Amino acid sequence: MRVLFVTNVFRSHLYALVPLAWALRTAGHDVRVAGPPDIAGDIVHTGLPGVLIGGELRIHEKMAQAVPFYDQMEPADPRGMRTGKSLQTDFGWGDPHAELADFIAGVRTALFPDDTIDDLVSVARAWRPDLVITDPTAFPGALAARTVGAAHARQLFGMDRIAQVRAACLARPGSGGDPLRDWLEPIMHRYGCAFDEEAVLGQWTVSPLPSFIPGVEGVHYVPARRVPFNGPSIVPRWLEEPPARRRVCMTLGVTHRDAGMSGISVQELLDAVADLDVEVVATFNAQQLASVSVVPDNVRVVDFVPLNALLPTCSAIVHEGGSGAFAGALENGVPQVIVPHDFTVEKWLGPLANAIGLEERGAGVYAANARSLTASVLRDSLKLVLEDPSFAAKAARLRTEALAMPTPNDIVPVLEKLTAEHRSPRS
Repeated sequence: MRVLFVTNVFRSHLYALVPLAWALRTAGHDVRVAGPPDIAGDIVHTGLPGVLIGGELRIHEKMAQAVPFYDQMEPADPRGMRTGKSLQTDFGWGDPHAELADFIAGVRTALFPDDTIDDLVSVARAWRPDLVITDPTAFPGALAARTVGAAHARQLFGMDRIAQVRAACLARPGSGGDPLRDWLEPIMHRYGCAFDEEAVLGQWTVSPLPSFIPGVEGVHYVPARRVPFNGPSIVPRWLEEPPARRRVCMTLGVTHRDAGMSGISVQELLDAVADLDVEVVATFNAQQLASVSVVPDNVRVVDFVPLNALLPTCSAIVHEGGSGAFAGALENGVPQVIVPHDFTVEKWLGPLANAIGLEERGAGVYAANARSLTASVLRDSLKLVLEDPSFAAKAARLRTEALAMPTPNDIVPVLEKLTAEHRSPRS
């Protein structure tokens, strides 16, 4: 069968799709990846054939320009502002409709403008896939699938926040309208298709969620372990030698780094570990280090190192709760210290659920939201997971659970069966 993957402009989102795409390809299926020209090089580096849709989005420039706005805006969760920590049930601004409207506005204007949608439909009509698998933000993928009678599935990279907020909005009708319907329904009608909830959530959803992060009732989930893909890289030779001291990975994620965005002071992060008896590997680039005056002696700064090679040597990881670092740490049984970003409602899409769920299972610490973090809070959090052996033991237990989930290769027959059930008959 032919399988079209639809990604958004972010490299980390593309990378989340790659293992399943390769599982289908090595099972003999024809695979293509559709994405904007901005990530053409990243698609090429996956080794998968790509097709470009729409014009350049220049999303990282827009995000970098938006940093002052993020710094000035009111926090989405008053409780988190008081305590330094948020609750997954708080929703942005205390109103799921406001959160959904803000999110859809960003997706509509920044990720999938009209020319990108029309191009995606043209690609589907020309290539005629049997199955379209989309990033959870790639809502127009449903339209592309329906125009050719293909089955449509989503692939999550973390918490199914879209389904969660959508369910909350539908449970409170009339208080905020439906910005997703307002956006997609006219476009779908133009192509002779109807808008419904299946267009939003897919006919099924491939989910990497561990047992301690709940899905949403009514969504058909197909569990599949997240296999971290770090992109093309060379493993540095120093990783071949065992560390002389306990090693800690410190990273702020690919997406924020590419856009020059961070709610965290890099200097404060480095100061927090300066007096600890550890070796810290910090994946910061020149832009992130521009404001740093002193790099402690126990910190090795590298622009990039593949986490799937680094994490097996680590005793802990400090990160912002992104899905790639989170999945890599789970796979390697590494205790985690998570500091979710504060940018608009972004943290609700996964980092918050990761931090809370991990802390409840005793395999890590939700240190603080980014703008509430201090060097002392980070130092205390890191010392706790390093010095209390229960964190490593419980992280090892979560590793066993993660490795017991089906791999992308394991679910290929499931996807074949579901595609046969859901696609329209071909003449």
